[in-house]
Amino acid sequence: MTPDQRAERPLISVVIPAYNESDCVDELARRLRLVFDELARYRFEVIIVENGSVDDTYERLLKIRAEDDRFKIVQLSRNFLMEGGMTAGLLRASGDAAVIMSADLQDPPEIIPQMVEQWEAGYENVYGIVANREGSSWFRRFCAAAFYWTINKLTSDSVPRDVSDFRLVDRRVYEAFNELRERNRMVRAMFGWLGFRSAGITYDRPERHAGVSHYRVIPTLGFAIRGILASSRVPLKAIPFFGFGLSALSFVAIVVLTVQALFFGVPFPGFGTLVALSLLLAGFLFLLLGLVSEYVGMIYEESRARPIFIERAALGFAEDDT
Repeated sequence: MTPDQRAERPLISVVIPAYNESDCVDELARRLRLVFDELARYRFEVIIVENGSVDDTYERLLKIRAEDDRFKIVQLSRNFLMEGGMTAGLLRASGDAAVIMSADLQDPPEIIPQMVEQWEAGYENVYGIVANREGSSWFRRFCAAAFYWTINKLTSDSVPRDVSDFRLVDRRVYEAFNELRERNRMVRAMFGWLGFRSAGITYDRPERHAGVSHYRVIPTLGFAIRGILASSRVPLKAIPFFGFGLSALSFVAIVVLTVQALFFGVPFPGFGTLVALSLLLAGFLFLLLGLVSEYVGMIYEESRARPIFIERAALGFAEDDT
C-alpha cells in the first residue's frame, strides 16, 4: 500500500481517559493494536487522557507512545473525573469518527469492529448496552437499574437503559458535542440529547483487567443525582404540584375537622399527632429546599465559567507537542 493510499483511508480517533491505570494500559494497547490490524481499511489515532494519576500511568504511556506513534497523550493538571477526561480527548480528536472507551478494559476493544459496521451502515451514534456486569454486586446492579429507570422517566428516554459511555460517534456528532459548554455534564445524556441516527450494541461488561476499581457509592450517587438534575427540569416542575397537593389535603382536613367539631364536639387534643405531622411537613420542606439548592449550586458553578479541564501536557499533536 502506497503512502497516498494509506492517507486516503478514513481516520478513527479512540478517546480513552485513564486514571491510575498503570496495570491496564499495556494490555489495553496490545488489544487495540490487534483491533487496528483487523480494521486495516482504517487509520487510527489513540488519544489517552492521563487524568491526574498518582501512579506511573503516565510513564507507561510514554513507553507505549515511543513504540507506536499512533498513541497520543494528553496529561491533565489534576483529576477532572471521567467526564472531564472524555471531554478533553474529544476536543483533541480529528477522526472521521471517534470511539470513547474506558482504560480498564471493561469496555472490550473487540467490540469496536461491530460499532464500525453500524457506522458504515449509516448510524452516527453507536452506543454500547451492558447486558451483564460480571463481578458486580446485587447492590450495584440495583443502583444501576434504579438510576436508569429514574433518568429515563425524567428525560424522555434520552438515556437508554443500561447504556454506557462506550460508543462510536461520527465526526458531526462529536463536533456538536464539543460545542456544548455546560460544566455539570453527564456525557451519555448529552449524546442522547444531541440526537442523530443511533443504534445500540449489546455486550457483556467483564471485570476490570487489573488494579482497583474506582467505584465508590457516595461519589457515584452524587454524580448520578447531578447528572439527572443537569439533564432534566422535571424535579423543579414537580415542586408546585407537591405544594398544591399538600394545600388540597390541608383544606380537606380543615373541612373534616370543622364538621366533626360542629356535630360531634371537639376531639381529644392530639399533641403527638400534630408534632409528628409538623415534623413530616418540615422534612418534606427541607427535602424540596435541598433539591432547589442543588440546582442553585449547579447554576453557581456554571456562572463561574471555569474550564471543564486543564491540560498540563500534550504529546503527539503537531501544533503543540509540549
